[in-house]
Amino acid sequence: MSSFSGNILPFSTKDRVPNSSILISVLLVSCSMITSTTFGYDGSMINGLNILPSYSNYFELDTATTALNTASVWIGGILAGLSYSKVTDVLGRRPALFWAAVITIIAVILQTAAQNIAMFVVARILIGFGTSASALAGPAYLAETLPFKWRAWGLGIFNDFYYVGGLIAAGITYGTSFMPSTWAWRIPSAVQGVFSIMCIIILPFIPESPRWLAFQGRPEEALKVVALTHANGDMNDPVVLTQYKEIIDTIDYERNVAQPLSVSQLFKTPSARKRIILGTSVAVFSTVAGNVIVSYYLGSMLDNAGITNTTTQLQINVILNAFCLVCSLAGTYYVDRIGRKATAIGSIGSLTIFLFLVGALTKIYGNSSNTSGIYATVAMIFLFQGAYSFGWTPLLYVYPPEVLNYAIRANGMGVFQFALNGTALMAVFAFPFALANIGWKIYMINAAWDALEIPFVMWYWIETQGKTLEEIDELLDGVKHSNAPDLEKVMRGEVEGVYSEKEEKEEADSKE
Repeated sequence: MSSFSGNILPFSTKDRVPNSSILISVLLVSCSMITSTTFGYDGSMINGLNILPSYSNYFELDTATTALNTASVWIGGILAGLSYSKVTDVLGRRPALFWAAVITIIAVILQTAAQNIAMFVVARILIGFGTSASALAGPAYLAETLPFKWRAWGLGIFNDFYYVGGLIAAGITYGTSFMPSTWAWRIPSAVQGVFSIMCIIILPFIPESPRWLAFQGRPEEALKVVALTHANGDMNDPVVLTQYKEIIDTIDYERNVAQPLSVSQLFKTPSARKRIILGTSVAVFSTVAGNVIVSYYLGSMLDNAGITNTTTQLQINVILNAFCLVCSLAGTYYVDRIGRKATAIGSIGSLTIFLFLVGALTKIYGNSSNTSGIYATVAMIFLFQGAYSFGWTPLLYVYPPEVLNYAIRANGMGVFQFALNGTALMAVFAFPFALANIGWKIYMINAAWDALEIPFVMWYWIETQGKTLEEIDELLDGVKHSNAPDLEKVMRGEVEGVYSEKEEKEEADSKE
């Protein structure tokens, strides 16, 4: 084990970070997977609960209170977006993840014990705060700590495993649906806290962000982390020293900017404003793509399609989550091969077509006795959600932390979470009324909006594939804030990397 003494967690007196770069990367990605499982579990769980008569009967829900119980989680998310970035910058990335997990666990206990709508809604708000705080701190932490060859996988899986959580919740909700008591919905609520506990267990074994350490004036510790994550702790490795120099040079530049880490930095320069627009475009576009209907109101969607049996709906919910997981993992694989923009454009174009078809088939065959037409509608729902999962699921947490530089990354992710949760709150609360009043037409309206996203991504987005965070700055600022060579070229052997003073002296002596 390494003796690295990075930022101390509240429950730890000494870090236990291993010396294996592969193991550290696996643990970082595992923490990412577990954190994202919490998000997916919550979405699928409430989707399942909305189908369960024991849940709706216990709280005596109507359209308004169903929407309130479902959408209140996004209120907490908005609050986290407004406040939690400061925690991430001041305490560090790992402690921020720890406290977010603690808040989630407390909220889960309240939700499980809920006696009335008010108690349930308060618990949902706290769950929204805790999970969104994790979604604010986690991507920033992973983007800054993972080697860039692992970055797309780590950040993509951060959201891909949404469907693992969804699959688990769908299975548990289906299993408890046969219980006649309130435990039919209390058991799924209680299980949600397990993932936060697992995240807390992993945290002592992964290092603090090297960018955060460098900004705090702890360069030696930052170098140790870069060495641990890139070369099994070898601090003289040229790739390690090249990445370290990029980080130190860029952090020195950003530290000398007036009022670094302040909210004013978000809008101070054209490049900062473009970074914020890029990040928030992901939040807004992914949230109003139409997936909210499927993710939270699948029961109503299937009712409109002509499938009204509760057991059948729950079975479809399980299968859909498994299908979406496969599609999102495929998308994560291709994000680093065809690029961020191509993945987004392919996903948006496909889901737009499928959503139009969902609307058309629902209009023609909804509430009909035509079995073929009904199952064609379900097939289009699957294809729509698969297309969404291929692109937006991994990109949601891959792209924003990449385009945000260190000085605005935490606050920028706060704005991202505010936009994500604010848009989701509006959509989740509005869609049940839209489904009840205009039915299939809402799919057509939504699909028309999706079509408008394609030219924006083609024209405005930048491609971040194959670049370190510091090299991405050059695409937005017009200049790289370090004279270190590009890391990918060093790794391919095209150029020489940075060497230690000892190695440079030895090389000079050998030439003499």
